[in-house]
Amino acid sequence: MADTPENKNAEADLGSKEQEIYDQRLDKARKWRDSGFNPYGNGYRPQHLAANILERHGNQSIEDLEKAEPISYDVAGRIVAVRSFGKAAFVKLRDRSGEIQAHLKKDALGDAYELFKLTDMGDFVAVQGTIFRSKTGELTLSATKFVPLTKSLRPLPEKWHGLTDVEIRYRQRYLDMVSNPEVKQTFLKRNKLIRFIRDFLDARDFVEVETPMMHPLVSGAAARPFITHHNALDIDLYMRIAPELYLKRLVVGGIERVYEINRNFRNEGISTRHNPEFTMLEFYQAYATFEDLMDLTEEMLSGAAKAVTGDTKVTYQGHVLDFGKGWKRIPMTEAIREVVPSLSDKDMADADRLRAELLKTTHGEAERRAIETMHHGELVGALFEHHVEQKLVHPTFITHYPTAVSPLARRNDQNPDITDRFELFVAGREIGNAFSELNDPIDQKGRFLAQLDAKQRGQQETMDYDEDYIRALEHGMPPTAGEGIGIDRVAMLFSDAPSIRDVILFPLLKPLAK
Repeated sequence: MADTPENKNAEADLGSKEQEIYDQRLDKARKWRDSGFNPYGNGYRPQHLAANILERHGNQSIEDLEKAEPISYDVAGRIVAVRSFGKAAFVKLRDRSGEIQAHLKKDALGDAYELFKLTDMGDFVAVQGTIFRSKTGELTLSATKFVPLTKSLRPLPEKWHGLTDVEIRYRQRYLDMVSNPEVKQTFLKRNKLIRFIRDFLDARDFVEVETPMMHPLVSGAAARPFITHHNALDIDLYMRIAPELYLKRLVVGGIERVYEINRNFRNEGISTRHNPEFTMLEFYQAYATFEDLMDLTEEMLSGAAKAVTGDTKVTYQGHVLDFGKGWKRIPMTEAIREVVPSLSDKDMADADRLRAELLKTTHGEAERRAIETMHHGELVGALFEHHVEQKLVHPTFITHYPTAVSPLARRNDQNPDITDRFELFVAGREIGNAFSELNDPIDQKGRFLAQLDAKQRGQQETMDYDEDYIRALEHGMPPTAGEGIGIDRVAMLFSDAPSIRDVILFPLLKPLAK
């Protein structure tokens, strides 16, 4: 036996049946090589795409194709279906554009047909030929040339059962995309969403930037960080939980409209809505207020829905969500009272009454202890999360958050206990968070100190005191509004994905047991 790569280190971690299949395919790879074709070669350049061929001839009948001057096409792709009849076979090839059928005959291919007989589902091959319609009416390439390109040593999941194990789908996304073509469409929609957002902001004079992913402080959001260590400097660093304070430094420096589409990292639980590593859009606009950003957000996401799905009405998990203009806008306290009508305006100002309301439906001892230490604004925020958030199905702006839960937002001029802030909710989850920025360095210093107090009271999701950011504000930041939007969650809405893992190519998963 020749000393080829197929004969070295060929042991795979497989069961006996799978190992038998693996060995059979390995032998076929060797036979390809013995016939002069590298089973892992390079340099083949197909001239056409499946979708272009189908589009060009889609309206032509059998008779039209027979009368027309034959055109030779050259395609390459993965074999995803085979029907063999001994001296002839139909195969379906999939390339990046779609799928096309090819008809291979021994009479037409000669010795190359023997190479085809060594192929398996999942192999990559190239076919040249002219187009015709099969007896079933399907546009098909009549092969005049066949070239093997890459041997697949492991089989694809069974055609009629596919890959349905969710855990395997997430761990082996490459196999998920081969077995479930609609998965690829989800990520193409995500790509289209991000491109639309970039074009939308670029057209409005925003500048895209990149800011650090390792921070010396926990800053920019209330979340638990991942900690890493820089050996050369011998310092601990925190993986970015948000780029906010860096982007606002750039506004101080004169980039009045700035944005970043960035990866953030938060050391929190994993759920259908949360992945420790996720993608955010953050943007800041000088000489704007949070109300301006409500208008801009509505326009941007309405346009994105149309660009990605073809309509401003999007079906998500059985609900028809209308992203057309005119989204509901309501202050947080009013939203709470709509759901809990027993709370009066007077009750909403009474911390003890709010605490009692929260404790009615709280059973965990640790959570009850946390509620006992909450201040008034924190209680309002907790009541909203507990009673209201999951009920906000259609796009809704919740405005005027308590100052106590908004450490970076500007106080409202009429009521300093609330801020000029909104969050956007769709399908019961937060999609975006925005506010008129706090550009008063004295107030910001006090808010940072309040965060340190909250940390001493046992709250883990707090920010550090950022002395350099205070220094930047002391140099002056123009009136500014800023916003963060969760790209993953918007992608979920536009692709009807029930879990955030469905829109992240490689989500974080618990390691497999050894």
